[in-house]
Formats: sequence, structure tokens, C-alpha cells
Amino acid sequence: MPSSVVVHPPALSRRRLLGAGAAGLALAALPLSSARAAAPAPDPGDWDAVLAAARGQTVHWNAWGGDEKINRHIAWIGDQVANRFGVTLRHVKVADIADVIARLLAEKAVGRQEGGAVDLMWINGENFLTAKDAGLLFGPYATDLPHWRVVDPEETPTVAVDFTVPTEGYESPWGMSQLTFAHDPARMPEPPATLADLGAWIRAHPGRFTYPALPDFLGSTVLKQMLHDLTPDPAVLARPMSDFDAVTAPLWAWLAEMRPHLWREGRAFPRSGPEQRRLLADGEVDVYPSFHPSDASSAIAQGLIPPRVRTFMFRGGMIGNTHFVAIPATSPAKAGALVVADFLMSPEAQAEKQHPDVWGDDTVLSMDRLTAEDRARFQALPLGPATLPLDARAPTLPEPHPTWMTAIETEWRRLHAGG
Repeated sequence: MPSSVVVHPPALSRRRLLGAGAAGLALAALPLSSARAAAPAPDPGDWDAVLAAARGQTVHWNAWGGDEKINRHIAWIGDQVANRFGVTLRHVKVADIADVIARLLAEKAVGRQEGGAVDLMWINGENFLTAKDAGLLFGPYATDLPHWRVVDPEETPTVAVDFTVPTEGYESPWGMSQLTFAHDPARMPEPPATLADLGAWIRAHPGRFTYPALPDFLGSTVLKQMLHDLTPDPAVLARPMSDFDAVTAPLWAWLAEMRPHLWREGRAFPRSGPEQRRLLADGEVDVYPSFHPSDASSAIAQGLIPPRVRTFMFRGGMIGNTHFVAIPATSPAKAGALVVADFLMSPEAQAEKQHPDVWGDDTVLSMDRLTAEDRARFQALPLGPATLPLDARAPTLPEPHPTWMTAIETEWRRLHAGG
């Protein structure tokens, strides 16, 4: 499988994209000879024809490669779609899906309309907004997939709204995530219930808390959580960014106050959530963030952290979202990509993904829309020792509009330049 250095999941990446002029320069370095012959665009409403066209196709799925358990799950998906549908799945491991969007923009700038190298992307947030606005995506297709019938947008609105942006069928849901903090009860026996409680604990325990450096998606999400909790009117975050200085002033003030009390006095930050998890395992910090409520249980099962670790959420709510896959308009294997996207929403694949020993990623499916047999798949899943049960989890807070995070990351890097 092709691979590259990994930094953080492209589904939640925050890197700025190339402008049109830079895109043209970037394309000059890309191997145009890699273009593949395009098949006729499939009609997702005619599923039998999609299945027939998909057989024998190779789907290049550009997805984050930074977590081995996720990589193993994607390999399992590849085995399933090969055996069931005759589709070959290639996991193209990328560090940042923004790089893929930049390439698609570059190809569009020089007129490429077919024969691209990307058939499926793990995507959401501002990368989806950029791709959708630029006309880079095939669709709409999501609501025509056979397994859409077991998704309920009224019950779970984020399956059809991506960081406040309506998906309009141009991406299909794959998993649900919610910010969760794991902690060492030996050093933090009473986890904080609010951001104010966390601030008091940080001041009382200098050097024991940190967060990943931006633009890592978990570092960005921690800041979004702080911004939501510190902003007098969080509703403003659902709209395109405006009055940036006034709205974010409480965030920068809180971070400045906390910085001297952080790990290494805020002069350095871990590069990712997994790196911060290692700091907890080594006894350097007492908390690490994850975007999966089952992450700590999975890490315990793998022997990565002490078995005593547990998790907590703020009682007022925690940032959460849905992550998706999308199909580039230039994909020559759209039928195969549709088959993979649909299988990702199948009860079998969703239950496999939610198992804490596999990934622990929450399902996008509605239990009320499943058969009794399929509901039993999920009811049989173990929670794991550190996973909060559903009735003990905080409400899910909406993601801000994508434009906020682009500006926040720029300001964070400016304030933290040089450590």
C-alpha cells in the first residue's frame, strides 16, 4: 500500500489549501501519466447496474494512515468488498487530506475532468466545504445508497450536516466522534466537570496537562471546546466567522493564563493525540484527549496505557461530529467507490468498527431502523473498562463553522511561534 509520513487524520485536517495560482505550479510536479481510463458515470439509483460496473474495479481510498488499528480495519474492509463485490480496495495512506484537495484543485485548474488518481476520500469540515464549493465532488449520491435506509438524519442531524454545512448527498457518513478526555485516577481522582474546574486543577497541578499542537485535529478540537465554553454566545460559532477578535478574546486570555502551568511550561506541545497518550502512559501528564469515547478502552486492551485509566466529559456537552467519505468527480472507479461507501454504512461494518478492540468508533446508524438481528450485533458489543455508557455521556455540541478554525489555527501558531 502506498504510504506517507503521518501527522493527523485528514478527515479533520486544518491545513490551508493551495490557491489557484499555486495549484497550477503544484500540478506541474504531478505525474499526469498516472491518469486512468474513466468508466461511464454510474447512476447510484440503479444499484444492480452499480454492482455490475463495480466488479473488477480498483478503488484508491485516500485516508489517514496514522493509527494502526484504523489501518487494520480498512484492510478488513478491503477483504470484505473484494470477497463480496469483486472490488479491489487500495488504502492510500495520507498525512493530511488537505494535500489531496490541493491536488484536485490543481488538476481542475488545468482542465482535468476524468482519469484522476483518487476514487474515495475520508473527509469532513473545511476540506469538504472547499471541495464542495469548488465542484470537485461526484454526486449527489448518499441518499441513494441502499444502506441509507438505516440512517436517520432527524435523529442524528450531523449525518447530513458537516460542520454546519449541508452535505446535500455529496458525502456519506462513516462514523461518529465526540471529544473525550482520558485521565489517570491515581493522580486525578475527581475529574473536572467543567472547563472552570479543569482550569483550577491545572493551576493546582502544574506540568500535568497539555494538548496537541495545532493544526493537529485533536488540538484544534480541544480549542473549539474551550472556545464554546468561554464564549458568551456560542450560537455565533455556527455562522461564518466574523468579529474574530471580540469572539475569541476569552479563549486567548484563558490559554495565556494556563500556559505557564502546562507540561513543559507551555514551551512545547505533543504533536498528536497518540503522542500525548504516550505521555500519560509514561507518567508525564495525567490527561489526554481523544475523539472516540472508546479510545482509552482500546488502548488498555492493547497494553498502551495503564488499566486504571478512565474517561470523563464536561457535563455541559462536548464537541462531536460525523466523519464521511466522498468521491471525487474525476474518479474513474465511481461504481466501486459507491459500493465501498455503502458497505461502510452496513450494520456488519459499523458494528465491527465500533468494537473497542477494533476501533471503538461510534455508529452512524439508527437502532430504531435496524432489524432485531442487526440491533443484537450492537447490543452484544463490550463497552470496555474506560468507556462511558451512552446514558452517562455529555450532550454532543455542534462543530463551529469551518471558517472559525482556519483563523484560530493561524492565530494559535502566531502566539506560540518559537515555543
